[in-house]
Amino acid sequence: MTAPVPGWLSDLAANAADHPVPSLLRPPADGGRAAAVLLLFGESPQGPDILLIQRSAKGRNHAGQPAFPGGGVDAGDGGPVGAALREAQEETGLDPRGVRVVGTLPELYVWRSHNRVTPVLGWWHTPSTVHAASPDEVDAVARVPIAELCDPGNRLLLRFPGGSSSPAFRVRGMLVWGFTAGVLDGVLAATGFGTSWDDAPEEDLPPDVIRLARR
Repeated sequence: MTAPVPGWLSDLAANAADHPVPSLLRPPADGGRAAAVLLLFGESPQGPDILLIQRSAKGRNHAGQPAFPGGGVDAGDGGPVGAALREAQEETGLDPRGVRVVGTLPELYVWRSHNRVTPVLGWWHTPSTVHAASPDEVDAVARVPIAELCDPGNRLLLRFPGGSSSPAFRVRGMLVWGFTAGVLDGVLAATGFGTSWDDAPEEDLPPDVIRLARR
């Protein structure tokens, strides 16, 4: 028996046009490579969860960072949905037949990699086994319960060298920050799962994370 799409996810897809895009992630008028990421939600014994990967420290872009499965849109993908599913299959070994795509969120711009990223919303109605299927690109794969992302003990504000700070999560042995944490925070807020950051502790971005990010 397959799991039906939950109402909060259907509502997120239906209201995608109104989903806020932070000023730092707004795409330029032109330029940039088309890319896509898969925000794949499922149901676990701990409640709703989302699939994340830990990128390889050997990678060229976003080395060592937790992320959503995804990558550039290739000519044969037919667009961002096809790219998100293909990349997720290549990186995690998931069976795309178990995924129902329910919509997309507005395009986001990642200046460091010059990518115009379309977040693709998926519901994992028939979950399959996942693993680090592309060791040169992915070190680990995890299904992270939404409850863990909302747990105050797993939430913090990371302070960057320039003095600004942004939301981050410590879950499943990963420090989720940057683009991925920002998208997660926006989605959690839009679906009613999000909680206030007012009491979140603030920490400096770890030196090893800075070193990998600057490669």
